[in-house]
Amino acid sequence: MADHGWRDDVLGTPFERLELPLGEDHEGPVVATLVRRRRSPADLLLHAYGPLHGVDVLYVHGWSDYFFQVELAERIERLGARFHALDLRKYGRSLRPHQTPGNVDDLATYDEDIAAALAAIAAEHHGDSGRRLVPMGHSTGGLTLSLWAARHPERVDGLILNSPWLEFQASAVGRALVAPVIKLGARRNPLAPMPAVDPGFSTRTVSAAGEGSWTYDQQWRPDRGFPLHPNWLSAVFDGQATVEAGLGLDLPVLVLLSDKSMLQPRWDDGMARADVALNVDVVAHRALSIGSEVTVRRLHGALHDVVLSTPEVRERAYDSIGRWAATLPR
Repeated sequence: MADHGWRDDVLGTPFERLELPLGEDHEGPVVATLVRRRRSPADLLLHAYGPLHGVDVLYVHGWSDYFFQVELAERIERLGARFHALDLRKYGRSLRPHQTPGNVDDLATYDEDIAAALAAIAAEHHGDSGRRLVPMGHSTGGLTLSLWAARHPERVDGLILNSPWLEFQASAVGRALVAPVIKLGARRNPLAPMPAVDPGFSTRTVSAAGEGSWTYDQQWRPDRGFPLHPNWLSAVFDGQATVEAGLGLDLPVLVLLSDKSMLQPRWDDGMARADVALNVDVVAHRALSIGSEVTVRRLHGALHDVVLSTPEVRERAYDSIGRWAATLPR
């Protein structure tokens, strides 16, 4: 395997990272960053016959986030897959001081990031064309990958979505009312500051400093998220409108969601067992617009990032992925 360019990652052994240069935009040089878990010969032998054997899983994070879910990588590879995660431009490992965090005005911009990641993954396999691709996306990453898959259906064999932000919290009607105002703002002042909408409850449910059990870089995953800007929100609304119109995917899709949302201005202990970011009922309905073979799995007590929930919820999530993976065409 050619390892040129791979470096030790902030997650420590056995994780490695590879910078993917993407040229420049109006803010200067842009990169994405690919992360992999180096597997031992014993790993390769032990998991050679899992339901995801011969599959590459490319994980894409959500808004104000980056890849740090070590257990996710381990569990996906236990199912036989080769796992990679992508920190998109202006997020996490890819964020540079001269950049506005997460700033894009079209989610299709990430086609370049994904193409660079897939080229690097293909290089590891020395052009083995027999491998299958099952992207996995969380929240905005789930929306981004759904749209990408619709533009590149020939490259995808399945899709795993972890609480994908497929629809506005107030439903399509609410989005239709708000979107024109946001679009106008994006044209007039695309980087105008918008009111903060995250009271920090999502962090409280996840962080070991709150009700959760996870530690991570708070500069890359701020307590209240990155500042919102009209051009980014307009891009998300455009993507959600495209999903509403129907993506027409003819491939297996697994959607993992909590069984309930708690979207309210004051903390409640029940939030530690609910999605505090999305309206999961609205998303469950919108998921049916992705394609003809969509499985929606509602997990009791799950958080917005399902794989950061309590251990028993995570076990049900990985069991769901394994059972779904066993039905994939080979």
